Amino acid sequence: MILGSVLNPINSSMIAVALVPIGVAFGAPPAETAWLVSALYLATAVGQPVIGRLVDMYGPRRLYLTGTALVGAAGLMGALAPSLGVLITARVLLGLGTSAAYPASMQLTRSEAERTGQDSPAGVLTALSVANQTVAVVGPALGGFLIGVGGWRAIFTVNVPLSAACLVLGTLWLPRTRATAHRGGVDLPGMALFAATLLSLMFFLMSPRLAHGWLPVLAAAAAAGFALRELRTAGPFIDLRVLGGNVPLLTTYLRQLLGYTTAYSFLYGFTQWLEEGRGLHASAAGLVLLPLSASALTVSALTGRREAVRGKLLVGGLVQITGCAGLLLLDSGSPVWLLLAVGVLMGIPQGLIGLANQNALYRQSAPARIASAAGLLRTFMYLGALGASAADAAFFAHGADTAGLHELALFMAAGSALLVLFTLPDRSLSTLTPTSPTPTSGKA
Repeated sequence: MILGSVLNPINSSMIAVALVPIGVAFGAPPAETAWLVSALYLATAVGQPVIGRLVDMYGPRRLYLTGTALVGAAGLMGALAPSLGVLITARVLLGLGTSAAYPASMQLTRSEAERTGQDSPAGVLTALSVANQTVAVVGPALGGFLIGVGGWRAIFTVNVPLSAACLVLGTLWLPRTRATAHRGGVDLPGMALFAATLLSLMFFLMSPRLAHGWLPVLAAAAAAGFALRELRTAGPFIDLRVLGGNVPLLTTYLRQLLGYTTAYSFLYGFTQWLEEGRGLHASAAGLVLLPLSASALTVSALTGRREAVRGKLLVGGLVQITGCAGLLLLDSGSPVWLLLAVGVLMGIPQGLIGLANQNALYRQSAPARIASAAGLLRTFMYLGALGASAADAAFFAHGADTAGLHELALFMAAGSALLVLFTLPDRSLSTLTPTSPTPTSGKA
């Protein structure tokens, strides 16, 4: 479960130190290489809830194995890519392939908790969160090492052995389950309209200009069609009638969006600035980010077994604001110790916010739809990543210079402040209780 679920964050983060070398190899500016980030997140934002719903319906095993096999094929495609366009296609396939393991893991965790009567599988949830958070922040250092050893293509090649390991372990250990009967079958029209809404909106956010004004109109029309479809069909992809009444879960999704917009803005923006604005090699930039990984891991390990959702969100948001203030102190001549200190500071919220939102979702979602709910949580995480990629492209339009970094820091601080504002008055987070075992009532 852990190995499969980290395929997405490791591919999300390794690319951070490869954007500059890939741009040099194909003669592409940052505005074009940004699509290597956006392509994976667009595919994942759509793929996570879609595949999560299929996991709820057909069980985790077959979706896990199919997805991880696709990861291996996409990794090989990226390693042999002759052009930037083929490389972007490989990233799309990686996004789809890595969308299965996390919803499958959450569904397995929920079913095992119910089978054994263990109310709060905090150890398993913490292990999943720590692994994902750690890999996400170790990714740049690993990517820098792989680039130093075998060039930027190595960050795609590494997916082949990882995929093979997932296939072997999944075949041996994942339980076989029967498909669950659902009225209406697979809601393909609902899934298509959901995808059209996200894709048209995010394509506009990646290049917001007057000539693209038709994209938000298309997004609004697709969203309206999606709402009508889901309210009328017997077996909706996302049950809006139930989800709309679950305000705590909707607020958790919003906090996930805000938290990860800042986290990914820092990951990609700071890394590019280290290479262009500070003049570090890709491998050195990856090493500078290692303290971020260490602080995230330490905080997650120390706090993981206590849910304390509200406290973690508040501390995480406030530390993010402090880290953004630290970015305003940096320039092209900043000493390495100051770069490392900012990384340590920004690692703390990465060890708190994701784990807090995951624990909140586990309590707030219905057991029968835990995989699709978990997929939506990842969707909002990657919507934050897409927003971060758009922000990086906007603030670094002419290169990753110090002025752009400071503007990005102010943008990140605003998002972190909103996270705190949406958490501070929410007393329900302090009294989260287990959801009812009844699979079709109450929450979604």
